[in-house]
Amino acid sequence: MTEKDQLREALNEKLVEFFDRFTSWESSVIESGNMKISDAHAIEILGHHGRMNMKELAGRLGITTGTTTIAVDRLERGGYARRVRAEHDRRSYIIELTEDGALAYEEHHRHHLNLAGEIASILGEDETRAFIEILQKINEHI
Repeated sequence: MTEKDQLREALNEKLVEFFDRFTSWESSVIESGNMKISDAHAIEILGHHGRMNMKELAGRLGITTGTTTIAVDRLERGGYARRVRAEHDRRSYIIELTEDGALAYEEHHRHHLNLAGEIASILGEDETRAFIEILQKINEHI
């Protein structure tokens, strides 16, 4: 095995470990409430970016509009989001958080900020800046 292959293998191992740990952490945070991970992700997007149409929400979530419709249906039933007719096109809807949805966003976001704070305290300022740049570069290409 070449050195490049060994590096790839080590990177893969650490990525899988990180993903498993992050998924487990996020599941434990979300499961303490009464929603699915996909619902919490939709709330996070809507809370961070504001109201948007179904197509934009689907794009930001990286899922189909059909799957997004199912998630939004669950959020509406739970009282976290609502559909509002778009002013410019009465055939389409804008999805927005309700007051309960905004509270859920704030709580979930606070958990994310706490995790980011833990990571930053482990890395220090220079490494945190470098890590942010690395994540940005990765996010732009995957």
